[in-house]
Amino acid sequence: MTEEEEVMHEVHGRVKWFDPTKGFGFIVSDEAQTDVLLHANVLRNFGQGSVADGAGITVRVQKTQRGVQAVEVLKIEPPEGVVFPLGDEAGQMDSADILALPLEAARVKWFDKGKGFGFANVFGRSEDVFVHVEVLRVSGFADLAAGEAVALRIVEGKRGRMAVQVVSWETATRGAP
Repeated sequence: MTEEEEVMHEVHGRVKWFDPTKGFGFIVSDEAQTDVLLHANVLRNFGQGSVADGAGITVRVQKTQRGVQAVEVLKIEPPEGVVFPLGDEAGQMDSADILALPLEAARVKWFDKGKGFGFANVFGRSEDVFVHVEVLRVSGFADLAAGEAVALRIVEGKRGRMAVQVVSWETATRGAP
């Protein structure tokens, strides 16, 4: 390996696309002359199995013979300009109100991206928590897998508890906002 390949630096960009089935995707950034490869293993090391297209992402990259590759994810931000219409459930909440809610440890019961929703169980509680696909998207996720550990910010709605933010378990344990 050459000295140039060993040097890593931090890059901020947006997820161009990511396909969990293929196991990779690409990041676009003004700081990199070409697209940055994002491998699923690098994303999993951050604690997520997927990431939404358009999500902001900060990574450490390394230039290799095969191009620029992300070697560590440092931060993921929701896609710009995405607003989740919480309707009557939590329509009066702004982002500061949502961030003031406690993070509750949960495990995904099931999630069907095609249907646009799924459910999670908070540890120590019996009722399900509704998780909408748009909440995932504004949280920077593209999908969830059954059994995946997450942290949720939850409101009480007319039909029960619903997530208003999803955070990866690893991010939550590092003290995420």
